[in-house]
Amino acid sequence: KKKNIKMKKIFLVAEIGCNHMGDFKIAKKLIDQAKFCGADYVKFQKRDNKSLFTNEEFNAKHPVPRNSFGATYGLHREYLEFSVSTHKKIISYCKKKKIKYSCSVWDSKSAKNMLNISKDYIKIPSATNMNFEVLDILSKKYKGDIHLSTGMTTSDELDEIISFLSKRKALKKVVLYSCTSAYPAEINEVKLLDIANLKKKYGKYLKAIGFSGHHKGVSIDNAAVVLGATWFERHFTFDRTAKGTDHAASLEIDGLKKLRGRLDLTSAVLEYKPKKILKGEIFQRNYLKKIVRLKN
Repeated sequence: KKKNIKMKKIFLVAEIGCNHMGDFKIAKKLIDQAKFCGADYVKFQKRDNKSLFTNEEFNAKHPVPRNSFGATYGLHREYLEFSVSTHKKIISYCKKKKIKYSCSVWDSKSAKNMLNISKDYIKIPSATNMNFEVLDILSKKYKGDIHLSTGMTTSDELDEIISFLSKRKALKKVVLYSCTSAYPAEINEVKLLDIANLKKKYGKYLKAIGFSGHHKGVSIDNAAVVLGATWFERHFTFDRTAKGTDHAASLEIDGLKKLRGRLDLTSAVLEYKPKKILKGEIFQRNYLKKIVRLKN
């Protein structure tokens, strides 16, 4: 017997990441705009650049010099990095604006720093999902949920990650995101059926399945609702042409607002038709429908 699906809430995360360009005022502006668009969360990032990079990596040139905020890649990252105290100020501002805060962590020190700060969940980005020290810290010491992206990850590596989290009895607090890690991603590289695969293979063990998109526009995201995603994460910026790596793969205010509406509408219509006539069809049925049956 078919029953209407009781749809879960669709969560929308506006990832500010480093699009604040190291400026707290820009961060607040983006929080205001994300709230206006209907986002449930804003998400930032935390890195300890000295432990994350070797000396050679820290002192290397930025691979895209026009996007660099420092003479070396390490100094570029340091320029964009908010301190723990600034993250606390951001959290206070989010509470004032009634939007929730979250954060990605890129290394063990950052994971430890954010344990008691990012209360609802901590995100493990695709670049860090094979750092088992980070996975171990969050599995054992963190009370909130763990969100994890699967970009740049083979199926065998993902099995290894899931097995690791399972042994630590952490899967029930994991939200697993389908993701293509290109900035921006070409539309033919956004493999949406991966969401259905993740749900089929791991869904019964996890808290939820999500979709982290880095493509342009919002024409395909609502299809992910049908496939089973309930968490949606998109990079968010004040200007897609601004200096920095992530802006081009981000949505501006109009795009994020439009996305919120499309996700909610798609969720609302995922129902079966009932056996009886729909209320909205009654007038037309009475006016137009002619029933002619053959006589035996």
